[in-house]
Amino acid sequence: MRRLLSALVFAGMGTMAAAQSASSPVVVELYTSQGCSSCPSADRLLEKLAGREDVLPLSLHVDYWDYIGWEDTFANPAFTDRQKVYARNMGERMIYTPQMVVNGGAHVVGNRPMDVADALTAAKSSAGSGAVSALLQGSALTVRATALSPDGSPYVVQFVTYLPEETVRIGRGENAGKEVTYVNVVSGWQQLGEWDGQGTFSANVQTTSAEDEHAVILQKHNQGAVVAAARLR
Repeated sequence: MRRLLSALVFAGMGTMAAAQSASSPVVVELYTSQGCSSCPSADRLLEKLAGREDVLPLSLHVDYWDYIGWEDTFANPAFTDRQKVYARNMGERMIYTPQMVVNGGAHVVGNRPMDVADALTAAKSSAGSGAVSALLQGSALTVRATALSPDGSPYVVQFVTYLPEETVRIGRGENAGKEVTYVNVVSGWQQLGEWDGQGTFSANVQTTSAEDEHAVILQKHNQGAVVAAARLR
């Protein structure tokens, strides 16, 4: 079912989830589409990454393949716009699928395992000691950060909701007849505000359904480097 960022509905007022870790997972954003014949292999690679505690893999479905005859059931134009910002930041004139963006910086073709592995290794070796802890109680989210290195630019606090797994049978387009399993399918991406990383950040959030899982991502403004992230469990 299509899930729109502009139509988020909160569910589960009595829920509470917390996350705290000594180090942040590497955030991997896979830009993919059900209409792209090169994407299923990247989707499978993301599924393998989903089993790692040191990686937060997220699947963002774009809408620019819909014209070929199959409308991606998860596509969101906001994710296409997000990918375009990354392209501008990286000096690229085009966007493509499957693309993986690693910690908001490096980008690689998403179905090339060795390139992905190299990007993950580089991200882990260059990561600082910053981390975030987060508590979600009802709709109230509280975020605290440790060991962040302030450089004068604000961080953007982002609350992400994602569906752990869903299988789709594709009826038309380049993948017609295929049944593809998708993991960590992003259903909502809320930018909650800017923060200097000091003290405590608080905000009210919304989730799309009780089936979704959640994460908090701290990223430099204008979709710069990801400096910290945490899963909410």
